[in-house]
Amino acid sequence: MNLLARVCREVQKKSHITQREIAQKLEVSLGRANQYIKECIDSHYIEITNGKYFLTYKGNEFLSDFKVDNAIIIAAGFGSRFVPLTFETPKGLLEVNGERMIERQIRQLNEKGIYDITIVVGYLKEKFDYLIDKYGVKLLYNPEYSTKNNLATVYCARHLLKNTYILSSDNWISNNMFHLYECGSWYSCVYKEGKTSEWCLKVDKKKKITNITVGGFDALVMYGPVYFTNEFSQKLIPLLEEYYARPGTEDFYWEHILLDNLNKLPIYANEQSVDNVYEFENLEELREFDKSYRNYSNNEAMYHISKVLDIPESEIQNISCLKAGMTNKSFVFSVKGKDYIFRIPGQGTDRLINRKQEATVYRAIAHLQISDHIVSFDEKTGYKLSCFYKGAHNLNSQNWEEIAKAMSLIKKVHCAGLTVKHCFDLRERIYFYEKLCVMNHCIEFYDYFEVKQKMEELLQLIDTLNLPKVLCHIDCIPDNFIFLSDGSLKLLDWEYAGMCDPLVDIAMFAIYCYYDEDQIQRLIQLYLGREATLEEELRIDSYIALSGFLWALWTEYKQSLGDEFGEYGMKMYRYAKDYYKRAKILMEKRE
Repeated sequence: MNLLARVCREVQKKSHITQREIAQKLEVSLGRANQYIKECIDSHYIEITNGKYFLTYKGNEFLSDFKVDNAIIIAAGFGSRFVPLTFETPKGLLEVNGERMIERQIRQLNEKGIYDITIVVGYLKEKFDYLIDKYGVKLLYNPEYSTKNNLATVYCARHLLKNTYILSSDNWISNNMFHLYECGSWYSCVYKEGKTSEWCLKVDKKKKITNITVGGFDALVMYGPVYFTNEFSQKLIPLLEEYYARPGTEDFYWEHILLDNLNKLPIYANEQSVDNVYEFENLEELREFDKSYRNYSNNEAMYHISKVLDIPESEIQNISCLKAGMTNKSFVFSVKGKDYIFRIPGQGTDRLINRKQEATVYRAIAHLQISDHIVSFDEKTGYKLSCFYKGAHNLNSQNWEEIAKAMSLIKKVHCAGLTVKHCFDLRERIYFYEKLCVMNHCIEFYDYFEVKQKMEELLQLIDTLNLPKVLCHIDCIPDNFIFLSDGSLKLLDWEYAGMCDPLVDIAMFAIYCYYDEDQIQRLIQLYLGREATLEEELRIDSYIALSGFLWALWTEYKQSLGDEFGEYGMKMYRYAKDYYKRAKILMEKRE
């Protein structure tokens, strides 16, 4: 930390500043402040006229090396601890005391003369576009925001690192802590009493950070923005590239580099008061800070829960995000000691799911008591509020005892004689998803039309068979089977359910689990309780191919809306091609 530059900065800001004020700003003794002032005078950085300090031309030149070049605001992440608010709004765009958190920080930077601001975006990236027009900021997209931690975000912006502020979009800074000139690299921190899981710092007498640990007791903790000098940035960039390329660093923060390389990356603690920098950990903390969130969060899901349960929003507590499903988003919460789960339909599902039909299915299966206990179901929005089962676990697709129980439950549904008026029609669904994909220009498979022709061949075969039709679940993924703490099994999420050949459920289960040929044969035997006939094998292989094709199209469409499913669509497409070949062999045997 260059303390002579600090003296010059304070003199530039306030010419009639006193030695005592300089000592307070530098957090040094009056004698040490006098020494630094004398060094600045001897170096012709400042001069005294009529008892006032003035920055000289040479002082301005000296200070220019410390001028802030730019600021980078990290805004790529999801903000899972703020669901359901962040299902609709990125965390940095949430309002606190009537002002969006990211806008407050942009305004504070602008007040200090810093206008070169880049926001690294990812989740709901389009929501940030208005900031370009309002503040003249630039947006930089991080395509890895959903699969990697902030090491990848800083890596994405590494070409911008100079004399640079790094901010988090979801910080709230009460009093402007920024400057046009910064005199050394620093990390904002606050003192936390008691045990903490935050990143804790040890510093020397000059406040240089000497050690970092994750978790500690009665310690300074990293909290808020960071500043890199150009010298620091040039040392950090090759380390960012090295760590980014290293396997196993997907969950790393950029601070892991700092932790490992303090000897190469000297940085100081910039201690702030606990009431100046806020990193809200959850909605409860935000409610404490901004009282308006207690009973009105301006969020549809929270309003819906409040209305259904006839409670103020403040009683919706202990909110936590569940792993996002492929179709929907869900979160868990408690009200008066009772746990609930709330489902919000995902983007584009209004075109994919008929919620009235889903409600019909729930009514049809209610007496079997095999699904979750539904408190309310909104057929218009698809909102579903149900009881949450603590201590439950999802089916393990490699545990064949659990799979046997799942197949028994599926067979129970198939044999229950349940009927609804709508069907699940593979041909209709394939054509429907294809139409959506064509409209969105999102079919990426080079051999699509060749494979489609093969699927048509299978559909024509299915049309010739005399097939049974029963109520099928269709979406038999392992995550939809939950074992309760008492050992009983439930099957959730019946939104795709309809009348269909029961063997479709077996085919769907197999591909959802990414089963190979041997595992699929074992699955069939568990369901049937015997070896499959040639026609049953042909039906299942055809359904595996057609279902793979169907969900590959579904994935293409969903990804065109901004969702990301990794290799799922590719695996589904592979099932379509591989099991067409198997079905073709069985067709020849049948003849």
